[in-house]
Amino acid sequence: MNAAPLIVRCGAFGDMVLLTPLIRLLAARHGRPVDLLSAGAWTVPLLGAMPELGRIQLLTSRNTPFALCPSQWAAVRWLRQRGRGPVYLCDVGDKIRELLSRAGVDADDVIDCLARPPEKAATLGTWPDLWIEVGMRDPPRHGATHPVADPTQYRFPRLPVDAGQRAELERWMRQQRIDGPLILFQPGNKRTHKRGKLGTLQQNKFWPPERWAQVAQAVLDAHPDGRVALCGSRLEYSVLEAIRHGCADHRVLNLSRELPVPRLIAMLERAHSMISVDTGPAHAAAALGCPLVVLFGAAPIELWRPLGPGAVRIVGGGSPSCRVDDIGAAAVIDHWRAVNLALGSSRDGALPTVPER
Repeated sequence: MNAAPLIVRCGAFGDMVLLTPLIRLLAARHGRPVDLLSAGAWTVPLLGAMPELGRIQLLTSRNTPFALCPSQWAAVRWLRQRGRGPVYLCDVGDKIRELLSRAGVDADDVIDCLARPPEKAATLGTWPDLWIEVGMRDPPRHGATHPVADPTQYRFPRLPVDAGQRAELERWMRQQRIDGPLILFQPGNKRTHKRGKLGTLQQNKFWPPERWAQVAQAVLDAHPDGRVALCGSRLEYSVLEAIRHGCADHRVLNLSRELPVPRLIAMLERAHSMISVDTGPAHAAAALGCPLVVLFGAAPIELWRPLGPGAVRIVGGGSPSCRVDDIGAAAVIDHWRAVNLALGSSRDGALPTVPER
């Protein structure tokens, strides 16, 4: 019997959210859970509860020389032991290809995301659209056993949230005395403070703290009993503190030291709405149906737009020269008010689709 389908993708947080359509599609087409070779300690808390996933094998680094990287040794041993099966290579780096070759993965077993059919080579869609296309292909020796008539039913990314995560979030919120509508702000991204304060100010996705403070005031005017939760990693604490100080309102909370991945995911599922730069948690919010306003800079919207069952509105973007800093606070407030108006007073039931500007 062939080994389970294997996906190879060492992406960032948002990349892995966008990969979930491929995971679900391959599990359906092959009638069994899919294995994943990836990187990043957050991958397991983010995706590990997906019933469509089997084993997750993690690398600590792709770029460290093989002789110095035990996680690469373990991956090679595992790849050799699991036997032959379809391998969906969704990573573009040469290092991961060298690792697969070292493990003896047969080239005939590999579907390479870079080797698109000629008729598709010039087309550009969202990442989930690309993964759906990849997931409908099979290596010659390893055809799918369960036909899927409509692969687009798997197009929306999805994330699992279990009862334990929800209960832990409720306990934590009671301890923090957080009640009322919870509106999440995601001002930072993985490059925040990577090169210090100057680098943060110069990066394409930076939006000044005073504009975040203006938006927070508008949100709290609409929901006086609500809370604005500033989300981000521990490294983004100072970025969020600048916003919190600018707001000078006890209802604005810096949660950068309070959000392990399982709690963040449960909070995104529960939140009233989210306002975010184009970054990983925005994709998670869309996947969980959290009504969303996303600030875009130079990244191609048609490729990187968040997809999900709820309302998603895009502000800015449109060309490689665009910067998030070009967006005014009033535009973001208008988009959030449109989402807020469509939602009414709760998120219960089906979420409406809000037309984009």
